[in-house]
Amino acid sequence: MAIIIKTSEQIEGIRRSSKLAGETLNYIAPYVVPGVNTEYLDNLIEQYIRDNKAIPATLNYNGYTKSSCISPNNVVCHGIPSKEVILREGDIVNIDITTILDGYFGDTSRMFSLGEISKEAQDLLDTTKHCLNLGIQQVKPGNTFGNIGYFISRYAQAKGYSVVYEFCGHGVGLEFHEDPQVDHVGRKNSGPLMKPGMIFTIEPMINMGKPRVTVDRIDGWTARTIDNKLSAQYEHTVLVTETGVEVLTDVNGEY
Repeated sequence: MAIIIKTSEQIEGIRRSSKLAGETLNYIAPYVVPGVNTEYLDNLIEQYIRDNKAIPATLNYNGYTKSSCISPNNVVCHGIPSKEVILREGDIVNIDITTILDGYFGDTSRMFSLGEISKEAQDLLDTTKHCLNLGIQQVKPGNTFGNIGYFISRYAQAKGYSVVYEFCGHGVGLEFHEDPQVDHVGRKNSGPLMKPGMIFTIEPMINMGKPRVTVDRIDGWTARTIDNKLSAQYEHTVLVTETGVEVLTDVNGEY
């Protein structure tokens, strides 16, 4: 495993791209309303990214045909935007954006809720967001990558949820997917050590039911919960600094 330590010039480029990815989620938020189809949202996302002199990383990536991943309700990840997928009152939906700006990648996703959602859906969103925060708290020089997954899975399971293990976070910045693999289920104090200049995503996918997923046989991308129960995901791109962590895709000052 070769984890790239980014130079200060590369970090600055990745920081700019990450900022744009986060701003794209802010831009699309007012359009995520009942009655809208996900292809319409994807078209707006692509136009916004291009207007900001960047390109969507997912477009034509390994045959993927859209500019974002939009995953409602029981879709865990890689939901393909479509005119047929119409969002409705009470839905929860993840929108996942990866931008390429001046050759550098930034990757982030968040959950949106449409109108009034159920208490069980809200509890799932709150738990998943807290899982992301727990993972980010583990990012500091000298810590191990296994502790990210250890603290995420311990919390989620204590709340009665399961953690998807078939998808994970990853190094990012110079390529869409780099080393290391960032698992959201991990053994304490296991895995490689974090060093300043490493950049990767943390993106826990938390399920209300079983952790397994099934990938659509026809489109080859859409991953759904195996029992059709709800799933949620939040994602940030993070940088290991000399003293801790910088959340590169945080454009709202949460961190």
